[in-house]
Amino acid sequence: MRKQTEDSGQTSVLNSKGSMGWTNVLGVRISAVNLKSATGFIQKAIEDGRKEYVCVRDAHGVVRCQDDPELRSIHNRAFLVTPDGMPLVWALKRAGHLESDRVYGPDLMLSVFEAGTSKGIRHFLYGATAETLQQLQARLLARFPGAEIAGSYAPPFHKLSPQEEADIADRLNRSGADIIWVGLSSPKQELWMARMRDRLDASMLIGVGAAFDFHAGLKRQAPRFIQRSGFEWAFRLLCEPRRLWRRYALVVPAFISLTAFQRLGLRKFPIEDVVSGSGASGQI
Repeated sequence: MRKQTEDSGQTSVLNSKGSMGWTNVLGVRISAVNLKSATGFIQKAIEDGRKEYVCVRDAHGVVRCQDDPELRSIHNRAFLVTPDGMPLVWALKRAGHLESDRVYGPDLMLSVFEAGTSKGIRHFLYGATAETLQQLQARLLARFPGAEIAGSYAPPFHKLSPQEEADIADRLNRSGADIIWVGLSSPKQELWMARMRDRLDASMLIGVGAAFDFHAGLKRQAPRFIQRSGFEWAFRLLCEPRRLWRRYALVVPAFISLTAFQRLGLRKFPIEDVVSGSGASGQI
């Protein structure tokens, strides 16, 4: 059974997940967090023995959710949907969450690694290629000598069979990891986390996409001032024009127009609250 939350309730509190707030951006719950608070919520969830997943979301992902009800539902069942993009940060601030700030996937990964070193948090790296994982692990351990990396695995690029998924779940569970960092492309990583959540013992699954390539030194990140400007998409487009031009030609005007409709009240983007059935934690 489901109920709908209308746009008029744009800001709320997820009582079952602590005191974090959220705002409705085109029917997707965007968590009112900054890097420090997001790290703290993740640590507390691990200490409490919760089983959750975290989506790191930008405007492109929110637009993609418009035509994909399953993907939108996956986001709205997540423990956190962090604002990985300045347009989402600006939406949170307009809704009154003035301390919210960008929670960029690569920054979140470093912050959680740093905070977890003294607590003995065990990490597993899932995604990318074996070569990328080798470089990533070496760089993370050089930066955080006390970090515990319980293992890594580069999954095959084809669609996993039921037996392959069972074998992977067993491998991840045997590692004893508290956090599984998922470095797949979006929405593949979100679909994987939602599908595998109930089969994995790790407390947190966190999808960070290209963070693996960035921290392995294989891709260049935008300078910080560009990240803060809201034009990081333009930097990425210049770096990979053939791969990304079609995406941004559609996403940028779509996001601007749809959010304008929402703010002016010309179109409603209700959120379906899961009140029974499965989910990241079985409740919201």
